[in-house]
Amino acid sequence: MSLEELYRYARDYMEPKNEGARKRFEQMIGLFMTLELPGNGKVLDLCAGTGIAGAALTKATDAKLLTLVDAREDDLKRSEEWLEMAGIEPEIRLVRGDIRGINKLVGEHDLAVLFGNTMIHFDPFDAVRIFAGVASTLSDGGVFMIEDTDRVYRILYLIGYKEFLVESKGEDHTLASVHEGYNVFRGTFKRSYYLLPGFRKVGEFDFYHWNLSSQLAIGRIFFREVQLIRAEKEGFSRLSDVLIFRGPRREIARHVLEDFSVPYKE
Repeated sequence: MSLEELYRYARDYMEPKNEGARKRFEQMIGLFMTLELPGNGKVLDLCAGTGIAGAALTKATDAKLLTLVDAREDDLKRSEEWLEMAGIEPEIRLVRGDIRGINKLVGEHDLAVLFGNTMIHFDPFDAVRIFAGVASTLSDGGVFMIEDTDRVYRILYLIGYKEFLVESKGEDHTLASVHEGYNVFRGTFKRSYYLLPGFRKVGEFDFYHWNLSSQLAIGRIFFREVQLIRAEKEGFSRLSDVLIFRGPRREIARHVLEDFSVPYKE
């Protein structure tokens, strides 16, 4: 089954009607306004979901265009709610697609964001394509920002990897996951998700437990400058760490995209 069904149950962080998500939205705007970012430009929101991060960045930089890309079409249509909340009316483009081929889906933008701790869905080979794709589509002074957490430290060390884990609880359901296996080529852990009560299977999904240094290192290949912001320590308690990449090296990115392949069947 698709990620779309999984995110029907794990979505409070991006749900416009959720109070916690609204506070998160305000903190995103606040964080973006502290950064030196291109203004009046074009914003690209990757794995956008309901568009919470893209709307916040558009608000903070007074952008004229917001492009939202996600595989889940229904969520993309919710972006108007965040824009209305922010009191802005940029031009909007909704794109349903796989961000691993982002360079084939959109034109040039000035700012790109991948928020919501989404990198867990992508293995290192995917990451190379994403970084290269974003770098090849950004303008000369473009900036790419990723929100993520160090899962090697937080999950594998502090918590410990769990065979069975309660992921979230709703008013009438509990979402739990079970370990199913490990893919050596991709470095991914396979987990099955179930809804309780009833133990109805939602689907099987592959996750890669990233640390932040690996993402910074890959990003440095395709960008001239990298930066890590510990958001919580800066007073943004509802955000994870933010990785910032400036100065896209577009020729390198395009060369990699022309001659890149993976050692496994997709």
